[in-house]
Amino acid sequence: MQPSATRLAVAATRGLRPNQVALLPPVHLYRRLLRAHRKHLPPEMRLLGDEYIKAEFRAHRNVENPAHMARIGFLTEWQLYAQKIEGESWVGDKLDEGKLAKMSDEQIAQLYELMQAIQKRGQDGESQS
Repeated sequence: MQPSATRLAVAATRGLRPNQVALLPPVHLYRRLLRAHRKHLPPEMRLLGDEYIKAEFRAHRNVENPAHMARIGFLTEWQLYAQKIEGESWVGDKLDEGKLAKMSDEQIAQLYELMQAIQKRGQDGESQS
């Protein structure tokens, strides 16, 4: 008796926790994020988001140990972000305080710079109208 695709899938996923996400390879995730921006974001948000994604993936391109926790955390968070954008559950969503507490000073500074860039683009858009 040959194993069916369903049996193989069940056997492969038995060891996984229910809310564990299978990680996409970095290139596939990168493309998925850019497609999600193209499809679900307005042009001004897309431009800012695309620039940010490109910079982040460029900065993490040469990680020596791909199984390193920062790398896994990096891919996991970007994959969760892609799922939120595709499901449009991100509108009005706030940053989780637990995640904020775990951020380094450098990450908080980067988040602050991102917030300022968003606010500046919003002000520039209002002044042009």
